Amino acid sequence: MEYKTEEKEAFGRGKVKVLGATFEEGKPEDVKMGKWREKMTNRKEMLKYIETGERYWYSKDWYGSEKRKKPA
Repeated sequence: MEYKTEEKEAFGRGKVKVLGATFEEGKPEDVKMGKWREKMTNRKEMLKYIETGERYWYSKDWYGSEKRKKPA
């Protein structure tokens, strides 16, 4: 696959080559792709799916900038 490049004006450097779009155009073939609600059978499964996706907010066991992995 060959990538498209564009020439742009860079501040203080003149013209430079910049990488263009790298995605392949098109649409997904599966119509149901991304419709997660239809895949779940009950409320418990839906809540589990959301909690997993939003684990930053729902998890009690995570290591972000607010909590150290090893206590000081």
